[in-house]
Amino acid sequence: MSAYTDTLPAIRWPDAPKSAYDVVIVGGGGHGLSTAYYLATRHGITNVAVLEADYIASGNTGRNTTIIRANYGIPEAIRFYQHSLEMYQALEDETGAEILHQTKGIFWVAHTEMAMRTERARALMNTACGAKTFMVSPVELKELVPQVDLTGGGRYPVLGASHHVEAATARHDRVAWAYAAGASQRGVHVLQHTPVTGLLRDGDRVVGVETPNGPIAAGVVLSAVGGRITRMAAHAGVRLPVRTHPLHAFVTNDYAQGFGPILASTELACYVSQTERGQMLIGAEFDSQPSYSRQSSFAALRSYSYKITRLLPFLRDLRILRTWAGICDISADYSPIMGATGVDGFLVTTGWGTWGFKAIPAGGEGMAELIATGKPSALIAPFGLDRFRRDHVLADQGSAGTR
Repeated sequence: MSAYTDTLPAIRWPDAPKSAYDVVIVGGGGHGLSTAYYLATRHGITNVAVLEADYIASGNTGRNTTIIRANYGIPEAIRFYQHSLEMYQALEDETGAEILHQTKGIFWVAHTEMAMRTERARALMNTACGAKTFMVSPVELKELVPQVDLTGGGRYPVLGASHHVEAATARHDRVAWAYAAGASQRGVHVLQHTPVTGLLRDGDRVVGVETPNGPIAAGVVLSAVGGRITRMAAHAGVRLPVRTHPLHAFVTNDYAQGFGPILASTELACYVSQTERGQMLIGAEFDSQPSYSRQSSFAALRSYSYKITRLLPFLRDLRILRTWAGICDISADYSPIMGATGVDGFLVTTGWGTWGFKAIPAGGEGMAELIATGKPSALIAPFGLDRFRRDHVLADQGSAGTR
């Protein structure tokens, strides 16, 4: 399947926004567009507007490292992300758009006995909740990933790894385009270059949004922005337990020898996969300093370049072509926040941290069901904002893969 000869479905761009919609979604990334798509396809709700301040997928959806997986550490997250993984497997057939989905599998390498215990527990928990994850020995890892240096450059020896066999990748911009086209062809208005500058209030209820071109009324407003979510929520008087941090990544020039799977090390906080172009795509942990910056730094580049080349020595012969950073909304317990905010008419899908891309199908489906029915599905109910008030936090920091 070629990335450069096929076509994508066309988006039907509206001439102008209407003065009112049943649903206004703020943010034209993957989560906003998928929610609009599932509102239209699953619930017949098409009087919907998606408002994007820039162009669609210009934010985190177009700046991530495209990994799809479900090897999380708590049952609620495993079930949710496994469902999303399975939705991705069927997304091309459903939308008619080639998103370049490839099942590759992901290895999480362990360098210490503590990490081995963690990965064994993860594999057991994954299996119990429906995600296919198994342990492999160093010898088995070398057979499956012949480029790996099991000595870790003499500093980070590989003691074993967990193998999440259904992990995959897909092209991020194509995913966004598929959802945008599918939604717009059913009557949803996708409006680019339309920033939201405030929320309309009627007493305690949110009844619409303010834009530079005037107000737009709405029955429900969903914030699906990535980054600056705290500012958007503040317009509704909502304080979210979220901080925003940059997340770094880079790509190298082409590597002729095939590199099939995704390889990650949580202890070294870095991971690598090969793109359909042949470039090596390398990601790292989010920056510890909160920031809205989308520029990578030399210090970060030097740090994770050093670590990943200890595991894969061939990377030392490649050149870095491009670096960037996305901005991640990190919740207090490292799990997403989906649903009601306590302010009538205002919902959020946020706190995705480093996990947002892989959750796009299930997150959009769940938020669409909540908007249409008024009730959260069993998959998203545990991730409500009220869990912090109820002291039911979903602490899953170790599943970030990069932190």
